[in-house]
Amino acid sequence: MDPLVLARVQFALTAGSHFLFVALTLGLATLVALMQTRATLSGSAVHARMTRFWGQLYVVNYAVGIVTGLVMEFQFGLNWAGMSRMTGGVFGAPLALETIGAFFVEATFLGLWIFGWDRLNRWVHLALIWVVTLTAYLSAYFVLVANGWLQRPVGYEMRDGAARLTDAGALLGNPTAVLAFGHVLFGGLLTAGFFMAGVSGYHLLRRTAEVEFFRRSMRIGLVTVIASVMPVVIVGGMQYQYLQPTKTGGGDAAGAVARFTARFGPDDYMPPGMAGAAEAVMEGIWSLMLLLALVALVKVWWGRWLVRGRVFHVVMICAVPLPYVAMLAGWVFREVGRQPWMVYGVLKTRDALSPGVGSGTITVSFVVFTALFAVLVAVNAWLLARFARRGPDGAALGAAPPVAPSAPAVSATF
Repeated sequence: MDPLVLARVQFALTAGSHFLFVALTLGLATLVALMQTRATLSGSAVHARMTRFWGQLYVVNYAVGIVTGLVMEFQFGLNWAGMSRMTGGVFGAPLALETIGAFFVEATFLGLWIFGWDRLNRWVHLALIWVVTLTAYLSAYFVLVANGWLQRPVGYEMRDGAARLTDAGALLGNPTAVLAFGHVLFGGLLTAGFFMAGVSGYHLLRRTAEVEFFRRSMRIGLVTVIASVMPVVIVGGMQYQYLQPTKTGGGDAAGAVARFTARFGPDDYMPPGMAGAAEAVMEGIWSLMLLLALVALVKVWWGRWLVRGRVFHVVMICAVPLPYVAMLAGWVFREVGRQPWMVYGVLKTRDALSPGVGSGTITVSFVVFTALFAVLVAVNAWLLARFARRGPDGAALGAAPPVAPSAPAVSATF
């Protein structure tokens, strides 16, 4: 198979799989931080238990997601050395800041939060989860700054065949990055909202003894869905004004093709049809989630209905994958629609491929990475389902360590 096709499919699988973890991590971290804030301010025992239960699911998802992120970044050097050499002076800067934010700050404070339960002052412990949450969003922002530059390169100039950063403000304030960040922020909250509602629906469907716990959790999940579904649509629509002409089609696309042909020579400068299909899937699922949000509004308004309605509980369980599918479809539309460019109007994807990399080498790495990510996604789903089924009494996060049995007294006489 063509090495370029293999390299592209490999990165699509690894990046898409990694984003499955990122979306839930961003949203669930925010909700856990809000729960702990409520518990700290009011002393609410149920919110403290909710923090431990949902926080444990957040930690599981975060831990497995870190591994997928590490594997994904290796591919820039393995398969896309051409891009690194030509655009690393610009593209690499926000990724370096993301690494500092994610692996030095976020991970450090998360470790303190996990192991500092009942050992640190409650206000210090609360501050830790907020630092984790804010650095998670900062990390996502820097990744989207790098991606936004691929979509709409600004603040640079070419020197000796390589891109050099000339305007950091233009890079950091690139509308394709800022709007995408808002889209991902609300998309993460929407994912976490459906996740909380689905898990709560599962326990309420089983007529669990923890009715009050999961009634409150269901309410938080549904309120999050209601609050975030429209901002996701609005911010997503705002990005259309910055889409590439070849992605939107029409007369602007014909003009862009003519300019590219005059500058770079004849080529197929229109994106594949997959981009349009992904856009249709994305819009269809967002419409379905908007309908579910309206139903959720009714449920929240009449709070007693949150516990009743077995059909509604089943629907919310089945709705958990919807935001994942919608966001992956949107990501395919964003990335595939940029083709045949790695950096739009600057560097073609085939020129970004590492030189001398044959189909055999990429095939081996493709099989290894695909198998690894399949295992990680399956393990994460299994762990989340396992800990979610246990309920709040099975949460080990923040639980007091077991007390070792005392040794029998030794008689002084024999």
